[in-house]
Amino acid sequence: MKITDIKTFLMQVGPRPGLSAADGSFRGSRNWLFLKIETDEGTYGIGECSGWPRVVERAVQDLTTALIGEDPRDIDRLWHRLYIATMGHGMTGTVGGGALSGIEMALWDIKGKVLGQPVWNLLGGRFRDTIPVYGHAKSPERARELVSRGYSAVKVGFTGGVDIDLVASIRDAVGGDVDLMVDAHGPSWMTAADAIAVGREMEQLDLLFYEDPVAPENLDALQRVRDAVDIPLAAGERVSTIWGIRPYIERDLVDVIQPDTGRAGGITQMRKMAAMAESHFITMAPHSGSLGPVAEFAALHVMATIPNVLMLERVEIDWEGRYDVVTPVLKSENGALPLPTAPGLGVELVEDEIEKYPSSRNVSEMPKNEGAYEPGTFGECVYFQPRLRRSSRLRLKRTTEY
Repeated sequence: MKITDIKTFLMQVGPRPGLSAADGSFRGSRNWLFLKIETDEGTYGIGECSGWPRVVERAVQDLTTALIGEDPRDIDRLWHRLYIATMGHGMTGTVGGGALSGIEMALWDIKGKVLGQPVWNLLGGRFRDTIPVYGHAKSPERARELVSRGYSAVKVGFTGGVDIDLVASIRDAVGGDVDLMVDAHGPSWMTAADAIAVGREMEQLDLLFYEDPVAPENLDALQRVRDAVDIPLAAGERVSTIWGIRPYIERDLVDVIQPDTGRAGGITQMRKMAAMAESHFITMAPHSGSLGPVAEFAALHVMATIPNVLMLERVEIDWEGRYDVVTPVLKSENGALPLPTAPGLGVELVEDEIEKYPSSRNVSEMPKNEGAYEPGTFGECVYFQPRLRRSSRLRLKRTTEY
């Protein structure tokens, strides 16, 4: 069996319901990139790349020349072949990690189809038949809706500073039996001192984890937060490969790693990350906030086969078209997704639907919420800021009971 071609499918993802394209999903910038590896025997594999899809597509096309004529079943050898091929361009980052992820994902899909087995069975078999998921809420009402649909965990995310009182109101709404998480990812990032102040205020809210409290490049600041705040920390969605996640694990900076299935480097890299984390008693909760449905299938296969699973992030109502571009559709029940059982990844592209949404933009506008920045500084477009009016913005105004 030999690889004959790699085809890419780039699409624009529509806005969230009720919002315009500019104000909707990822401020009008969101793209999904799928690919198909074809062989001379007719078997093909599906994959998905994330990180910067419009740019990653060109990376995939460039790497295709290194794969034509190769046996797709030699997954690890081909991954290293591609990794070495990219080394002349510098360290592997978002673009390289995204291209490697989608290609390797598709190679596993081929191997599973050839052997008539789901990918999880080729990875050592399953620990579990269902994978727990969590949803996103920006209001108490949305949080209660998720709980009513069976979710037992909810995350509230912020651009810029954290609204501690909103977090407290969501905790009140869902009660103490539901896990609650806070994602503090920028822009603009908090300083370590401000992230610590926010974290200490939230200690009484019994969070499952506090995600990306400081800029991911600033590992020393993350260490400061780690030492000062009594809340589990989570990070890692922006890094690729085991070398990218290594300092988070080896320095014990987090309790939860969050590799993105579309840009972590591939299924094998995800499992290696999980094994590294396991040795430090760290769990894994893969990032899925910007991903499409193919990478979600791949995440399930990985999470079925590792012992240190926490949960999978899920954004299931971001855009109605999500359920038109692949088949079958994953449906959560009682806060969990069933494990696919078909050979390979168990998902197929609906190419006619994907073609209806040509890519037009893949760079985010500035956030519309000027409250993410200090008054008068919105136009400065700064990457991080100290928080002024600290007594009112970094303190919980009331004691929460639930």
